[in-house]
Amino acid sequence: MRPSTRNGNRTPSARERLLDAAAHRFYTDGVNATGIDRIIADAGVAKASLYNNFASKGELVLVYLAERHSEWLDLLAARDELARSPEGRVLAVFDAYLDHARPDIGDGFRGCGQLNAAAEFPAGDPARALVRRQKEEVEALLRTRVSDALGEGTPRATAAALAEQLSYLLEGAVARAGLEEHEERLLRARAIAADMLAHAAGEACTVHAEHAEPAEHAAHAQHGATRSAHAAGEEHIERSEHGPGAEAR
Repeated sequence: MRPSTRNGNRTPSARERLLDAAAHRFYTDGVNATGIDRIIADAGVAKASLYNNFASKGELVLVYLAERHSEWLDLLAARDELARSPEGRVLAVFDAYLDHARPDIGDGFRGCGQLNAAAEFPAGDPARALVRRQKEEVEALLRTRVSDALGEGTPRATAAALAEQLSYLLEGAVARAGLEEHEERLLRARAIAADMLAHAAGEACTVHAEHAEPAEHAAHAQHGATRSAHAAGEEHIERSEHGPGAEAR
């Protein structure tokens, strides 16, 4: 949530300055290590501005997480416009993660901001629940896109299983990339995902062909039976014309 991309040339509002300051501090220093006074000082606003816009620090954290996810969805939409195939739309999810990570590389990439924040809160906290819903949304996106890539006739469970594997791959890669402060793990994960998708698509084609074979054989059998019946009819006519009774005509 950088001012240059959020606001263009206009002066950001107090709410936007607070969110930008909080986003930077929460990501680089951690949520619990960042006090309200630090955010207010970084934003350059009066303390009253914070409570005029957010009921509490907890609400500020929730808005930060929602905005970070919204940014990612915007990046995904941009990647979708470049995708040239259903397979490309699956890999667009990985590309959007890379796009979300790259601006943070210079500031010290620490991995997924949502997971980092969720790790600081106890079970049942609203922030953890929000991050869980966000990650479930990503997996649901993958599930739909994988199903489209594998084609009609692919069992829903097959697409769901591959989407789950890709989700694990994606989240594991971003965690490792955060530890190493580099995007290489995400680049490798994208390549692995492409291989997995190609392999699954190949298997799906084989299965579809196998299911189509009985119908194809039946069509051939029906065609053969028709030809046999037609030939038998012609033979019957020929025998009638040239058989013993033909001389009497």
